[in-house]
Amino acid sequence: MFRSEAVTQGIRVTVESRLEAEHSAPAERKWFFSYHVRIANEGDRVAQLVSRHWIITDASGEEREVRGPGVVGEQPVLEPGDAFEYTSGCPLRTPVGSMRGTYRMVAPDGAAFDAVIAPFRLGDLRSLN
Repeated sequence: MFRSEAVTQGIRVTVESRLEAEHSAPAERKWFFSYHVRIANEGDRVAQLVSRHWIITDASGEEREVRGPGVVGEQPVLEPGDAFEYTSGCPLRTPVGSMRGTYRMVAPDGAAFDAVIAPFRLGDLRSLN
């Protein structure tokens, strides 16, 4: 399991990733990784997650970007002290890679900022030994 953490304007984003071996087929160059995200509002103002931007990089350096509204079909509103968690997945054609990105957060007064998702590794621990 790999982990990253970043805090931006009171929003703490923690991610843990792992290989899902039962959904991977190395002989076919297909690896599937899950990642669990916890977004905690440690600040003093309400913030709504309205969109996401991911940059996914595989071991050959190929990058792809994913943008879209919310996460897992939701646009959670986080009051101070609240947290939102979800799990999603990412396929790769290499046994290692990385992800990083941002969540667009908006306060009730319209003030917006990008909460950083620190880079985290996607890796088959068996291939790293």
